[in-house]
Amino acid sequence: MYIVCLDMEGVLVPEIWIEFARESGIPELTRTTRDEPDYDKLMKWRMGVLREHGLGLREIQETISRIDPLPGAKEFLDRLRSETQAIILSDTFEEFAKPLMKKLGWPTIFCNSLEIDGDGFISGVRMRCEHSKLTTVRGLQAIGFETIAAGDSYNDLEMIEASKAGFLFRTTEQIKRDYPQLPAYERYDELLEAILCVVRGQSR
Repeated sequence: MYIVCLDMEGVLVPEIWIEFARESGIPELTRTTRDEPDYDKLMKWRMGVLREHGLGLREIQETISRIDPLPGAKEFLDRLRSETQAIILSDTFEEFAKPLMKKLGWPTIFCNSLEIDGDGFISGVRMRCEHSKLTTVRGLQAIGFETIAAGDSYNDLEMIEASKAGFLFRTTEQIKRDYPQLPAYERYDELLEAILCVVRGQSR
């Protein structure tokens, strides 16, 4: 039995931090896991920048409320879920994800949570587990699932490489050069076809 594991930001919805960087006028917040593979290091740096500018969870959630899924993302997800099981594995936080999941039709998401201090600032993160995407994929495999994974960033590579089939989607040219063995797609119809070929036992 197959289960498809999808990254969220950059694959189904815009990068939250890039959108917030634009709205807040803080260009350094455009740095994402496409640029910094160490997620813990990246989040600690982000928290410092937010505090320096006096910005907390409320301001980020206001931006998220205006974010829509990427064009074609919901239709892709609906079609995929009509053919096989799918979950979203994301390093984002439940405090960010809920309005986006509503717009995507409430798919299952495994993500993390934030620690918020009394002034509304992000003071820490509560990660589900270490190497959460890889750990989740291995857990699914341990209970009898074959996994198919797709993502766009460095923090997706472990789950992609550990899966029966893995794909890059709208990734960077650098990642494509570093991982030439991984099929890379730009369009949802291409990604859907590649996934369903695996599910149906067909070759492309």
